[in-house]
Amino acid sequence: MQAASIATYHEVTGPAFIIATVVKVLVVFVAVLVIVAMLTLMERKVSAWMQDRLGPNRVGPGGLLQPAADGLKNILKEETNPAEANRVFFTLAPMLSITPAMLTFAVIPFAAPLPIGSRGVVPMILADVPVGILFLLAFSSLGVYGIVLAGWASFNKYALLGGLRAGAQMISYEIALGLSLMSVFMVTGNVSLTEVVWKQQQMHMWFAVPLAVSFLFFWISCFAETNRLPFDLPEAESELVTGYHTEYSAMKFSMFFIAEYAHVLTVSMLMATLFLGGWDIPLLQRDNMLGQVGNTWVGQAPAVWITLLTFAAFALKTFFFILVFMLVRWTVPRFRYDQVMDLGWKIMLPAALFAVVVTAAAVLALDSFGIEYGWKWAVGLSAVNLPMLAIILWVMDRGHTLTGTGAPDEKRRLARETARARASSRRVAVPANPSPR
Repeated sequence: MQAASIATYHEVTGPAFIIATVVKVLVVFVAVLVIVAMLTLMERKVSAWMQDRLGPNRVGPGGLLQPAADGLKNILKEETNPAEANRVFFTLAPMLSITPAMLTFAVIPFAAPLPIGSRGVVPMILADVPVGILFLLAFSSLGVYGIVLAGWASFNKYALLGGLRAGAQMISYEIALGLSLMSVFMVTGNVSLTEVVWKQQQMHMWFAVPLAVSFLFFWISCFAETNRLPFDLPEAESELVTGYHTEYSAMKFSMFFIAEYAHVLTVSMLMATLFLGGWDIPLLQRDNMLGQVGNTWVGQAPAVWITLLTFAAFALKTFFFILVFMLVRWTVPRFRYDQVMDLGWKIMLPAALFAVVVTAAAVLALDSFGIEYGWKWAVGLSAVNLPMLAIILWVMDRGHTLTGTGAPDEKRRLARETARARASSRRVAVPANPSPR
């Protein structure tokens, strides 16, 4: 690692800090809104590609202006207000759903620090708060209140059932999600996302491998937290019309989907940061930089081209997770409600708790033997987590989790029972002349 002079490289202060912060907020907020709008087009294009059809291609070149057309339609469309609905909470629910989704981007670092001449460097994060992950989890969990409130305020039984399902699903998978992050906290010793990126650079391996079990459970929990297939039970159009937003129309209806896509973007950025090194570029040491620690700059010297390159790497990782979200939607069918609850409480909760205990023991052993943090930690944790992951996947893939639809063992058992029942019915003797009653 190269150390640079603190007089040359330091974070901006004073008016430069205020100007840089305002610019970052405006750029990130506008970029997020544009990306969320384009994700609606991307999902329709991906679904069209998977189903061998064209998708939107009429508005603008290649359909690029379709999100703008949809937004204009929703703005001009007449809004419906059910007569029996609670007007205040019916209007407040979409706002409660979209606001947390638009605030969670503030604590995610999206590139290496940007130097601005002699004034210092600008961290590529809106607010590098010490409790970064806790802030993100707290605010992202508030989105479910908007969904539950929308179902209750609509005075519609289908909407109410959708809201209740959202609450039950969030509680079930929030526990596994939190437990999956415990392993990350134990390895990094910090909840700042910038520190998480730095620790992965120091380990010379992304956490997706040495903390593979936590990565799997966090990924599954993110599907459930965003209400995406196969966990879209709060909507479930085959059962609940459209679930919690059945009575909504126009921009209120659109705000729920903006919040959903913003949440998908947030969790994709979070997974890229926690388990794929964030803006770290593999096999490149030039981007290994932490910033000012005490009176010393730790890491490589900042550069504009490094900032742009790391931002591109972070965007590619985020895009990968978003694409997986969309591919799964058009691949895996919706789970039954009992299957979702069984997976959350009977499989993921005990397995995540067991993984935390085993990982904690591994971290304690590595620290007790005086092994320096680095690639040796990566090897030791991988040797523990990869066998655990193989066992968990073996159990989940043998029909023990999602019994019923799609479980071959369950189908064979039901077929054998049906065959025995039919054979028994054939052996029952029927009287030739049954006596009249």
